[in-house]
Amino acid sequence: MNLLSVLPLTVVMIAGPQIIGAVFLASSRVAKRSSLAYLVGAGLAVLIGLTVWYFVFHAVRGTGGGHGKNDGTRHLIDWVVSAVLLALMVMVFARRKRSQPPKWMSKLEVASPRFAFGLGFLLFIAMPSDEATMLAVAGSLAGQGKPWWHLLPFLVLTLLLLALPLLALLAFGQRVAAVLPKVRDWANAHSWLISEAVILIFVAIVVSDLLK
Repeated sequence: MNLLSVLPLTVVMIAGPQIIGAVFLASSRVAKRSSLAYLVGAGLAVLIGLTVWYFVFHAVRGTGGGHGKNDGTRHLIDWVVSAVLLALMVMVFARRKRSQPPKWMSKLEVASPRFAFGLGFLLFIAMPSDEATMLAVAGSLAGQGKPWWHLLPFLVLTLLLLALPLLALLAFGQRVAAVLPKVRDWANAHSWLISEAVILIFVAIVVSDLLK
């Protein structure tokens, strides 16, 4: 298990309401300020979530006393991560039929930066699928004895993917306005398939570590 192994899970982090919210905000009246506030809120939530779970698993591994391949605590953490990932697959599959974004998202077109910040924070800190993903990532790295800062590339890539609608707006201006709704609809309809594939790959990696 290494840092590159967990990075694909950033797709799972932003799939669904998270990226759809970013698209709505990029089309709002104060798109730049609201989108930036949304990213700050999301970044803070992910940083808190990853850090809390990392130190929980770091403390658990510290109680095991071993650091080799046969460390029982490390294997226990891998089993926990595997169980969480399987639960995450069920959650992603269960929400696949949501063909329309929540009605409250239409309000994002007139959202203030303050509202966007709160939304970004809540969507990542309170969403079960994101919480499960952060647990899996932090648990995997802590279980392998990786330092805390190894979580930062995961955080940065998550925010970079979430910022794509804003970056498109900055690069192409209002010309991208007609494209964003199509991107939003495609993500809403197909993101669950990509998420399932990524989770399945990560499950295979964790299981291969357990079988070594």
